[in-house]
Amino acid sequence: MSIIGHGDIALVIKEANKDKNNFTFFCSGVSNSQETRESEYQREVDLLLSQNRDKHLVYFSSLCIYYSNSIYALHKRFMEMTVKKEFELYTIMRMGNIVWGNNPHTLINFIRNKIRNREPFETRDVYRYVLEKDEFLHWIDLIPPWPCEMNIPGKRMKVKDIVRNYCYPWRKSDGATQHDNSKSELQICI
Repeated sequence: MSIIGHGDIALVIKEANKDKNNFTFFCSGVSNSQETRESEYQREVDLLLSQNRDKHLVYFSSLCIYYSNSIYALHKRFMEMTVKKEFELYTIMRMGNIVWGNNPHTLINFIRNKIRNREPFETRDVYRYVLEKDEFLHWIDLIPPWPCEMNIPGKRMKVKDIVRNYCYPWRKSDGATQHDNSKSELQICI
């Protein structure tokens, strides 16, 4: 098994030590959905095209391809087409927002940092999908040896509920409460 990248997804796959010998997990893509530098998108394309075509490539995409026309979403669509064109064996995993890790650009870590620094932020009245580590690893176990595409949304939640359940400093990353402190929750403007 090859793991390309060192970010939050790569670390979880390494820790889980899955038995996927003839697989390449491509975990080195653009991780900031607000990225505007063309060089970052090109870096991902070049790295993808340098991978061994004899292995089953697992590419991590985003569910945003279904609801956004951002530069990031367009890039993810392009990368999916490239994977299908260039690799005989592949799995495209479209995921919701992960709840673990240290990447400051994920939805949850972005909001956690705003709360921690007592900075204002706005939440829109929209739904997003959140994916917990155990569910992610469950789907990794289900990757078949043939080409496929998997949508792994996790839980569909309003952003305000994601903030309440995952973003406060006294909450664990799996959403369980360490202790209830509703007074603190009221002190932060959302």
